[in-house]
Amino acid sequence: MRVVRLSARFPRVTRHAGAAVLAAVACVVGVSAQPASAAPPGIPSKATAQSQLNALTVATQGSTSGYSRDLFPHWITISGSCNTREQVLKRDGTSVVVDSSCAATSGRWYSPYDGATWTAASDVDIDHVVPLAEAWRSGANSWTTSRRQSFANDLSRPQLIAVTDNVNQSKGDQDPSTWQPPLSSYRCTYSKMWITVKHSWGLTLQSSEKSALQSMLNNCSS
Repeated sequence: MRVVRLSARFPRVTRHAGAAVLAAVACVVGVSAQPASAAPPGIPSKATAQSQLNALTVATQGSTSGYSRDLFPHWITISGSCNTREQVLKRDGTSVVVDSSCAATSGRWYSPYDGATWTAASDVDIDHVVPLAEAWRSGANSWTTSRRQSFANDLSRPQLIAVTDNVNQSKGDQDPSTWQPPLSSYRCTYSKMWITVKHSWGLTLQSSEKSALQSMLNNCSS
């Protein structure tokens, strides 16, 4: 299948309009037919995710007061000259070539959120599935900086994933009650990722968030 770099034909757009346009374009040109990215580690089965969701504490969302991305240090060095972002780009991409500083110079990245395929690392963001600000409002405000750094660079759970930059920007710090991947076929996986990250890190969730996650999870076959 020929890789289509969408930005070569279509102007960049932002926020929610960008997500909708990219998803629609991906369907037209056929780049969403077969995912070309590796799945993040630790995605649970439907049954496990359901048990984890049932175990999560429902609480009123906390305040963003005092929050700063600087309180979640990232990206940190993981191996040699490679930082967390570069590690995820190598993990999630195909045929990725890096230079001596570990920056990706070529490759291909499939964004499961919207079905777009990119051939420039600059078109790809590394999304925190559970956003840093959302984590802060859900209990991370009481963590040590060291624990917040571990959360922001978590490569052992499905917390980090390479996606289209505009789609990541449209998501912002929203939870599943107000934002879900434009590609509806990925929402089952997204719900399982979100649930297991919150469960693993002992974060709380709101009732509206839990309802949205349950609805998404109900559509999972396994």
